[in-house]
Amino acid sequence: MDVNNVFRIFPNQISSLIDKNKVNELQEIRIRTNRKTILKYNEELILEYIPDEREILNILQMLCENSVYSYQSQISNGFITLYGGHRVGITGNIAMKDGKITNINYISSLNFRIAKEIKEISNSIINHVLTYEGINNTLIISKPGCGKTTLLRDLVRNISNSGYTVSLIDERGEIAAMYKGVPQNDVGIRTDVMDNVTKSIGMKIAVRTMAPDVIVADEIGTSEDIDAINYGICSGVKGIFTAHASSINELKLNKNLEKIYEQKLFKKLIFLEKRGKVRNIYTLKNNLYECDDEIL
Repeated sequence: MDVNNVFRIFPNQISSLIDKNKVNELQEIRIRTNRKTILKYNEELILEYIPDEREILNILQMLCENSVYSYQSQISNGFITLYGGHRVGITGNIAMKDGKITNINYISSLNFRIAKEIKEISNSIINHVLTYEGINNTLIISKPGCGKTTLLRDLVRNISNSGYTVSLIDERGEIAAMYKGVPQNDVGIRTDVMDNVTKSIGMKIAVRTMAPDVIVADEIGTSEDIDAINYGICSGVKGIFTAHASSINELKLNKNLEKIYEQKLFKKLIFLEKRGKVRNIYTLKNNLYECDDEIL
């Protein structure tokens, strides 16, 4: 991903302080009103640049190509996606109506998350998800920050390029990173992306209109998600999803995830450690989940 798409937005006070030799290691740039700017590599680097409210607003204007109004929907979701797949998280004074966020005023913080694709990372699990019989319904599970989304993105690419039509429900734009209708990440040649829609609605629309072989979504957990998954699977569509948990017992603490566990909807439960590394894989055999002997 070209990080220059991010640098062009910053005032010289920031861009001149970023070590261009370490650009590929840069993970986040956190800018807060009246506080020091922080760069995150493998460790933090605190800059002396302290932006005021006007400078934060100027950066936001650059993010929105000088048309904040046209980006209102994204801002209300708490982020803006840039060309190249980079995402900017936004916080400030939240305006709500009828239980929904309608705007974020008095922007106080911007978190630039530098997009990074790690291709081939899903090779370690592809033979468990994609077999000679076809796609296995799969749930990828880990604690936050362990690489679920990165692994899922590459798995979508892998499956799509293997000949399967994929409907990717990218509710928060973290997988395909759509920018003006174009995926900024490589999600494969047979992948149709639906973003800025709730997973439950998106999954049902995809089943009805796109005739997918498999539906993919990140971080399921609501009762509406489970209903949509049941709808898709009962319609003959395979599913690959992720969820937050560190063990089967923790997975079952969420009553909705416990429901799909008890229903045995998934052939494979794949637990991750940090950086997308597989800890163990459970396979449904004779209506029971058995841990595979081989841990990758």
